[in-house]
Amino acid sequence: MKVRELGIDGAYAFEPEVFHDERGSFRSPYQEAVYGAALGRPLFPVAQVSTSSSRRWVVRGVHFTATPGSMAKYVLCTGGRALDVVVDVRLGSPTFGRSERVELSPEAGTALYLPPGVGHLFTALEDDTVMVYLLSAAYRADKERAVHPLDPELGLELPGGHARVLSERDRSAPTLAEARARGLLPWYADCTAAVPDGGGR
Repeated sequence: MKVRELGIDGAYAFEPEVFHDERGSFRSPYQEAVYGAALGRPLFPVAQVSTSSSRRWVVRGVHFTATPGSMAKYVLCTGGRALDVVVDVRLGSPTFGRSERVELSPEAGTALYLPPGVGHLFTALEDDTVMVYLLSAAYRADKERAVHPLDPELGLELPGGHARVLSERDRSAPTLAEARARGLLPWYADCTAAVPDGGGR
């Protein structure tokens, strides 16, 4: 498995080796020894596993969770194909405002580790795109936050030439500047203090 540190502080991409034969293929998108060597700790105790299914050109995000209680995520695509965009919305982070795109698909098996407070968006590039999320904390609606995916300040490069499908929540989400002014963005120091240490396993 290849490990790549993204341009977002604390975020990583894990790219497993894929084995092919006459039956099909096999891959292991999470390997604790590799993850532990890269981050210096095992994966967080998984509190919840969630999935989403999206039709082509659906955009979900940019979503993140507030502190205290922000969650870490391990994200992969098990059906279809997605363009994932990781966005640093943590105030005081050395990579604040930066974003990075990673294509996810079942064929590649690439998975992303997103530390607490880091924003996340994806665009479904095919119908029936299925995303799987391993979460370090249970979902709480009162902790969910969003910034607008088309905010010019973020400058996210999303596929064009078609009608994007967004939820009402994402269409009405504040810009990064508005979220900052309203005190909605998490602080980097609080997020790093909230990183799960893999204890209790």
